[in-house]
Amino acid sequence: MIIAASQTKHLQDAVNAGLKSLWRPPRLTLAEYADEHFYMSSESSYSEGRWKSLPFQVGILNAMGNDLIHTLNIMKSARVGYTKMLMANAAYKVEHKKRNVLIYQPRDKQAQSFMKKHVETAIRDIPVWSALAPWLGKKHRDSTLEDKVFTNGKTLMVRGGTAAANYREISTDDVIYDELAGFDEDIEKEGNATTLGDTRLELSYFPKSIRGSTPKVLGQCQIEKACSESKYHFHFHVPCPHCGELQRLKWGGKDEPFGIKWIDNDPKTAYYCCEHCSAVIENKQLNTIELDSRAKWICEKSGMWTVDFIDFFDKDDKPTFTPDNVALYVWSAYNPLASWRKLVSDFLKAKGDQQKLKTFVNTKLGEPWDEDTGEKLEWEDLYRRREMYPSSRMPKGVVYLTAGVDTQDDRYEGRIWGWGAGQEKWLIDRFIIYGKPDSKALLDKVTERLNTTYTRADGITLSIGLICWDSGGHYADTVYSMSKRLGLHRVIPIRGANVYGKPIANFPRKRTSKGVYLTEVGTDSAKELIMSHLRIQPDANNPTPFAVHFPMDDSICDEAELQQLTAERKIPQRRNGKIVYRWDNNKKRNEALDCFVYALAALYIAIERFGINLDKLAQQTATPAENAEPEQPTAPKPKPSTATNNWLKTSGSGGWL
Repeated sequence: MIIAASQTKHLQDAVNAGLKSLWRPPRLTLAEYADEHFYMSSESSYSEGRWKSLPFQVGILNAMGNDLIHTLNIMKSARVGYTKMLMANAAYKVEHKKRNVLIYQPRDKQAQSFMKKHVETAIRDIPVWSALAPWLGKKHRDSTLEDKVFTNGKTLMVRGGTAAANYREISTDDVIYDELAGFDEDIEKEGNATTLGDTRLELSYFPKSIRGSTPKVLGQCQIEKACSESKYHFHFHVPCPHCGELQRLKWGGKDEPFGIKWIDNDPKTAYYCCEHCSAVIENKQLNTIELDSRAKWICEKSGMWTVDFIDFFDKDDKPTFTPDNVALYVWSAYNPLASWRKLVSDFLKAKGDQQKLKTFVNTKLGEPWDEDTGEKLEWEDLYRRREMYPSSRMPKGVVYLTAGVDTQDDRYEGRIWGWGAGQEKWLIDRFIIYGKPDSKALLDKVTERLNTTYTRADGITLSIGLICWDSGGHYADTVYSMSKRLGLHRVIPIRGANVYGKPIANFPRKRTSKGVYLTEVGTDSAKELIMSHLRIQPDANNPTPFAVHFPMDDSICDEAELQQLTAERKIPQRRNGKIVYRWDNNKKRNEALDCFVYALAALYIAIERFGINLDKLAQQTATPAENAEPEQPTAPKPKPSTATNNWLKTSGSGGWL
């Protein structure tokens, strides 16, 4: 039987028509979809043209597209392409995955502007999306400033976030909060935006809540709060082109050991210093670095990592589960179009102006602004105010000495601090002695330094009173033995407790099973007190309560000493929904600060447990001339001399006690 060619053609058309309804396009990841279909419109882009995902954007896009990630929080700076990624996600969900999408803006006017500037232009310029919009460019009931209804039955909605009514009677698969930090904290007394909006996902098979924003003020910022609710916090780590070690890009600064740095306030010299090998990384190398297959998104707390937010691995590089709630952090240093030179220039312009610096931290670094840390204490300021001590090395105001000893694996470091009335304090001596910590030779040398006596400018000799000795690490028994050897009430083994509210020194009523008075030191409380006292400007000639004095002697107080004293910063952390601060040395050496803490703890033990009274000691050790009563003036009343005024300021009856 012969079949005509026309009949064959009709048969093929019939088969094709039947199979067409069963055909499905290959499933793409969102990053793949964006690279294939997304277009940057001229009305809403710095440069019009086809989209090409930057390496760090691949992970963010796929996190938006991964159905197993139900909640995605993104804390970002400006200039990372976030709005474009949101629109690529909207096209992907509506056209490719056939989902409904709801986008919230902080205000109604912002919602209308977003629909005109971003949504309508994206639909127009993305062919696979415009094919679903026959109403494009026309007045139509399916195309309003609130809703875009497509021929595949799916809807893209844009709403303002101020009215509680906008969070009702809507069902969707994706709910997106653009610039979450700009939303009201309480929407008409019915709850916050994410609580109200996420209820719109309850009937979806593939619920997705995307919250993204440039942050604002720490503790009040909604994106910071949203991120804190996740257990998994991912930063993009790139390999150093010199040593190959992974690291996430950090701001740095002139005093930081790594990060973005520059020379002599010249933005043109901006470079990146590797935190592993200290090699210089140039800005132009960023693209090459990021394209390296070793770049990863890493959750530093858990060790979980991923390259693309599709496949996840644990800290042992074994495949693991996909977390359903994640937080991502990204800032403008990763964008090769936002140069490090420009970042440094913006910082130098903002430096010294609180409001400008706040804007820089929020929009350039992508970090919440912390209003509670106060002005940064600079070591250079302390170095400039060093003083010439008497030839005896101990000023006359010192009435009591304590020491703090820090235990390291290869040395002991000690600082001797002198104390005067009003807890005025002077750094008197320093020792750093290397050797095996449990060796007799090293311990004998430390003993010799702790038994040293010091002579005041007026000839009075003082020995070191109480000594607090760090018992942490592997040499606790060695420190216990030194306490027994030098005196249980003189050498106090201590251990740190970095919890706010702990007393500076909690001396026990009884000895431990080891036979010593092991004392817990509230290191955070001590550091808080020390930092406040370091800000007090001392007077070398007149008593200044709580002030801290440093000698102009590099053998005791050089640049390294003061850098270590100011090495730590208060780092905000969210605990149980509240912001708390913890001191962090950011991997810098801080033995000088630790020894100061221990010497301060020794003073508190001396005062609270052994009855030392600095003010009374100051009176007892004052010279006869200082203790003498002033003569009563006779008529005619003479004008007080400078010497008389100085005497009034230094007298034991003065107001400074």
